[in-house]
Amino acid sequence: QVQVVESGGGLVQAGGSLRLSCTVSGMPREYFAMAWFRQAPGKEREGVSCITWAGGNTQYADSAKGRFTISRDSTKNMLYLQMNSLRTEDTAMYYCAIHRRNLCTWSRTDYEYWGQGTQVTVSS
Repeated sequence: QVQVVESGGGLVQAGGSLRLSCTVSGMPREYFAMAWFRQAPGKEREGVSCITWAGGNTQYADSAKGRFTISRDSTKNMLYLQMNSLRTEDTAMYYCAIHRRNLCTWSRTDYEYWGQGTQVTVSS
């Protein structure tokens, strides 16, 4: 059974940093892209950043460019998101997701497995 577990969320002041981690276990195959999505109260879940298996392709939402950095250790099935210069509008539940293929896309239906999320709250 595939398990996806996020960690690292918390409360931080605007301008601060957080590093999110995602641990994947029980995955029956390799060569899949992974992504971070987020969902704020009353809003749709949106893609934040995506990375392919070997890290050769990374993509960021406009809101994340220049502030967030995605990385992964595929040998350990770990995914990370370093978030710097956090803003109050970054407040959301952040989800780790596993793509059905080794592609970066923003459609939620392209992602096969999801974690339960980790809450990020940025105060002013």
